[in-house]
Amino acid sequence: QLQASGGGLVQAGGSLRLSCAASQTITSIAYMAWYRQASGKQRELVGANLRTGSTRYADSVKDRFTISRDTSKNMLYLQMSSLKPEDTAVYYCNAIYNGNTYWGQGTLVTVSS
Repeated sequence: QLQASGGGLVQAGGSLRLSCAASQTITSIAYMAWYRQASGKQRELVGANLRTGSTRYADSVKDRFTISRDTSKNMLYLQMSSLKPEDTAVYYCNAIYNGNTYWGQGTLVTVSS
């Protein structure tokens, strides 16, 4: 089970950190990620964190967002900076484990211009 939090209203240029709490150890989870879905649009990948430590980002958030995981706390984070109005969306954490896909409930990020 995944529980996302940290969303809110922020002005353009501001920062937010999203958190995703897992109900079990995440040390062995090969793939964890953040996705987002803006109103009227398809869900898209924001960034992924692999068990190896490597990370991948959508071009639209590169150099602005940082994804990380803390295995001691079973947490996945998304640090967002230089936020833009087009970053407004519901953000979901995601994990793929033992062939199953898990989603958090989503947290709304609204960036005002």
